[in-house]
Amino acid sequence: MGASLTLGNALGFSLELHMVGKELSALASPLEENQIQSLTQLTQQLSPLQQAWVSGYLAASASAALQATTYAEATTANTDTSAPTTAAQPTLTILYGSQTGNCKALAQTLFQQTQQQGVTSELVSMAEFNPRKLKDEQGLLVLVSTHGEGDPPDDAIGFYKFLNSKRAPQLSQLKYSVLALGDSSYEHFCQTGKDIDERLEQLGAKRLAPRQDCDLDYEGEAEQWQQNTVKQWLESLPNASSTAQVVSINPSLSNAVQTEQGYSAKAPVEAEVLSVQSITGRDSIKDIYHIELALPEGIRYQEGDSLGVWADNRADTVSSVLEALSLDGDEPVQLKGATLSLREALTKRLELTLITPPQLQKWAQLSAATELTVRIAEKQHLRAYIAQRDWLQVFREFPASVTAQQLVDSLRALSPRLYSIASSQQLVEEEVHLTVAQVKRDNRLGTHYGLASNYLADRIEEGQTVSVFVESNSHFKPSSDAQTPLIMIGPGTGIAPFRSFMQAREAQGLKGNTWLFFGNPNFEQDFLYQTEWQSYLKQGVLEKIDLAFSRDQVEKVYVQDRLLQQAPAVWQWLQQGAAIYVCGDAERMAKDVEKALLTLIAQQGQMTHQQAQDYLESLRSNHRYQKDVY
Repeated sequence: MGASLTLGNALGFSLELHMVGKELSALASPLEENQIQSLTQLTQQLSPLQQAWVSGYLAASASAALQATTYAEATTANTDTSAPTTAAQPTLTILYGSQTGNCKALAQTLFQQTQQQGVTSELVSMAEFNPRKLKDEQGLLVLVSTHGEGDPPDDAIGFYKFLNSKRAPQLSQLKYSVLALGDSSYEHFCQTGKDIDERLEQLGAKRLAPRQDCDLDYEGEAEQWQQNTVKQWLESLPNASSTAQVVSINPSLSNAVQTEQGYSAKAPVEAEVLSVQSITGRDSIKDIYHIELALPEGIRYQEGDSLGVWADNRADTVSSVLEALSLDGDEPVQLKGATLSLREALTKRLELTLITPPQLQKWAQLSAATELTVRIAEKQHLRAYIAQRDWLQVFREFPASVTAQQLVDSLRALSPRLYSIASSQQLVEEEVHLTVAQVKRDNRLGTHYGLASNYLADRIEEGQTVSVFVESNSHFKPSSDAQTPLIMIGPGTGIAPFRSFMQAREAQGLKGNTWLFFGNPNFEQDFLYQTEWQSYLKQGVLEKIDLAFSRDQVEKVYVQDRLLQQAPAVWQWLQQGAAIYVCGDAERMAKDVEKALLTLIAQQGQMTHQQAQDYLESLRSNHRYQKDVY
């Protein structure tokens, strides 16, 4: 079996691996009994795609090993044993930091490519990489996303801090390149990748290829970067003339990680709508819905994962855009090599809700709107300005005479929306539940509708289907040790994943060691899943609950205030090994909660602020402080 294993062959091989232990043991095998048991346990935990990837990796490794053995034997047979040996090929380290899994998937694909090309390479997460080893590295390809407003993803924080500290070594021996993923709707687009790229250069490292900054629609640019950097690495090796060749990449292997049905944005599945139910009171200032969907058989998710939802733009919004720009929806346009009508492109392929600064800059040029140019220059207010508008409102306020193709070229691709899953398959089986806050704001330019939230709340009915996929989140998982106490902090829709945590513990028959901090404006209107939480308390599945209803008294109270009020007990739980989970708004809540935690740790642990920061960082690195914020 060679390194050019196709996906079909790999899947077939993975099915063979997935045999039960007694069948595998019965085969004539070079494996020892304990190795058979380990292999069986591993494959039972893997999806068919993961098994295919493992089989492809093993095939490539075996092929490389056989080639190396053959080469060594030939060299021994034909070369004077007294001649000096050729130096081993240096290792190309592929290092990734990933919040939602995109960088991890790209890194896995890149690793497969290097294995196919006979490159000695290593794939490692930043969370597992010892940064002190940087001084020994000769080749480094970094794939990293940016989380929130310029922050590194959770698994990259330790590496990022070390690299920017005084302890970072000089790296004159290192050749590197950086692939940065981000979202241009944020001010600090791809900031983590930019920072790492600049810092490596400051430390003396030399670029193999320029950094590539990628927006949400990253596949094409990422693939080009991968091909280019591997080529540059091969050409940099000793005797490059004989080794530097870029082979054709097997598309089945290079795309496998990203295309398993039901587990990627490119390959969604259709989920039937079972229920759409409002779970806030009539007088609430929020409209929050509980959505229940039926997943196709075989689609699995874990507590802490998210569900990606694809939604079309509203038909009335598309018609209003065409009217505002005096365009005919039947006009043909080109989009990624395909010809389609402008109306279809605006409905199914292009983003009309979210605006990014670079796009707004383009529109300012097309519309020759001085006022818009001034707005863009006010960096400190630009984010708020963009957040309050969608493209229809911009087009109405600053119209331009553009062709259909110019309009298409000025917009970015439609992207799915991610929602924290509010259920556990250990209890609900083939169902998946979501907690969705409907976004609908009126202003002088019209009504601003959130794309997926209005699609789920208003535009679908029971029996219809929704295109969805499971987005794994390895950075937000309840401890595998059932005895680990859980402190869950989730105001508003941040309650969603903790409902899944409790359902899993209920299904497992676990009780105690759980503490929930929940907040919302009003007790009577906004206590989401109130009867469920009361039932969990009565059963003992939930041990403690602290509530913060901010508008039920004169002085507003939030979850961070409840944390500080319970500081001695929270500290005691931490001393007993508790893990802290935070879900919800990244802009204000998560920052306020972290500030409260640092205050609590410093006071209760009698530490300085720096010591408290180090303590919290140790919790994070030990997976005892996890966040799912947006």
